[in-house]
Amino acid sequence: MSLYCIGDLQGCHAPFQRLLDKVNFSPSRDTLYVLGDLVNRGPDSLKVLRRLSALGDSAQCLLGNHDLHLLGLWQGARKPGRKDTVQDILQAKDSEVLLDWLRHRAMAMHRHGWLMVHAGVLPQWSVAQTMALAGEVEQVLRGGNLKEFFGAMYGNTPDRWSDGLQGADRLRVVVNALTRLRFCTPEGVMEFDSTEGADGAPPGYLPWFDVPGRKTAGTPLAFGHWSTLAKEGNTPELHNNTLPLDTGCVWGGCLTAAKLGVEPGTFELVAVQCEQAQKPGKSG
Repeated sequence: MSLYCIGDLQGCHAPFQRLLDKVNFSPSRDTLYVLGDLVNRGPDSLKVLRRLSALGDSAQCLLGNHDLHLLGLWQGARKPGRKDTVQDILQAKDSEVLLDWLRHRAMAMHRHGWLMVHAGVLPQWSVAQTMALAGEVEQVLRGGNLKEFFGAMYGNTPDRWSDGLQGADRLRVVVNALTRLRFCTPEGVMEFDSTEGADGAPPGYLPWFDVPGRKTAGTPLAFGHWSTLAKEGNTPELHNNTLPLDTGCVWGGCLTAAKLGVEPGTFELVAVQCEQAQKPGKSG
């Protein structure tokens, strides 16, 4: 039995299949943990969703910001952008089945000693609190008030966590942290405009994983979303007990998986080159 964490697919079905072939993936034996942004920007988002949903429990997937965007389009809360490549999903004959499957995916996972999120975790959150807050969003996504949720989900405020937050504000902060976070202050104030690498933090901000005293620092954490961390072909490595696995497949980089070792925090990297011709843009 092998366990793999895979970075952002973003509709890149061909390299995904090559990666599965390279590791000789068997659904009856192995498990994939896909770190969100399953769809959008790449050419084959429909194929990716069909493939992942067909894998059943052997593919455990997180929701990323692009996946939530697709669900927002489905619910009429947003209009497609010019760079979106998800219209084939919305128009497919099995659209309702696929999107219902998608809304039942996780916002965070704690598996085999690893915490897994799409983007980041606020420094004030423990592993237990992260999982509890993710569960609050998952409960809403799987319920009957999707239109109301997506109608209120978008926005950058509040820009920090408070235990007293309630309703839409509470859910929005959790969604933004788990699916959009890159930089924050030591106090956990989030910033969403900067998409540079870790050395491009705005004044007063740090990469979320570098904040001193981060409560999840004792747990290995795998995340995606931030492709500029892998610019210039840098190989992902464990930094402050976090492993970034978005290596920019959709921008012509690699699709990378970490084969998890028996001991938490140990892994081997496997990658395939992606042939996409997308021009570099905002990562994540």
